[in-house]
Amino acid sequence: MTEEQIHPLLAKLPVLKAEIAKVIVGQETVLEEVLVALLAGGHALLEGVPGLAKTLLVRTLASATDLPFRRIQFTPDLMPTDILGTEVLEEDHGTGHRSFKFNPGPIFASLVLADEINRTPPKTQAALLEAMQEGHVTYAGTEHALPKPFFLLATQNPIEQSGTYPLPEAQLDRFLLYVRIGYPTAEEELAVLRGTTGAAGQQVQPVLGGADIRQLQQLVRQVSLSPELMDFVNRLVRATRPATSEVPFIKDYGRWGAGPRAGQALILCAKARALLHGRFAATLEDIRTLAPPVLRHRVLLNFNAEAENLTADDAVVALLKAVQV
Repeated sequence: MTEEQIHPLLAKLPVLKAEIAKVIVGQETVLEEVLVALLAGGHALLEGVPGLAKTLLVRTLASATDLPFRRIQFTPDLMPTDILGTEVLEEDHGTGHRSFKFNPGPIFASLVLADEINRTPPKTQAALLEAMQEGHVTYAGTEHALPKPFFLLATQNPIEQSGTYPLPEAQLDRFLLYVRIGYPTAEEELAVLRGTTGAAGQQVQPVLGGADIRQLQQLVRQVSLSPELMDFVNRLVRATRPATSEVPFIKDYGRWGAGPRAGQALILCAKARALLHGRFAATLEDIRTLAPPVLRHRVLLNFNAEAENLTADDAVVALLKAVQV
């Protein structure tokens, strides 16, 4: 891409955030992390209690990016074919010839919302694995390519335990970012009440198309990262592994550490955040900011940590303090 092509494309990113902010009040960190996942070409898991606009955020992003959007409501009786699609028997009325035709499911969209993913059994959750990792779906021995870009956002409720199926660690690792959504501030909540209980509604205009997003995803990989920061990311990820870590917190409370995919995710996300801020080089701030959503679902703690109410976020804080550039 030439400089004349790059700058108009980057100029659309602040406009995109402004369009989403018409509907989503506050939540700047959450919005930035979702956009980072989109630009980095990965997928994101959103966790928050009901009523924090998780679904609304994804719908608004779909409107602002002008991408084909599908929402899948996960329930205990949902089957894999309800997501992937199925084959139906068709008959040619002229010749009488019968053949099977594949009818694509809702996964065949550029932006897919997997709502309450932890309310469906592992068999159905696993139907997303190939789509998320490989970008295609295999049915009856035939591969069916998903559209590009393909971005999956899943939501889950952290407080609902009855009738839920927690995602296994292998599937959690497929998500580039694990985004946690907290309660809004008093001012933000007041603005939500004003904006959602009146007659007027905000209209979101599309800013980016599929071709623009593909170009931005290619541009992210061209953002530079210094060898020193590359080494820092490598040592940070390796320090999460209890068998070889020198960090006391990990030695005492760690059960399993992050794999190489965590380092790849952290580097790509740091580059995407740099581009989102109009920079062509990732910095230490980018890495430190995105370390929690990249590592919190890839670092597993033992029972001692659970007994002391310590979380993976506490482990990331300890890691960032202990591992120096």
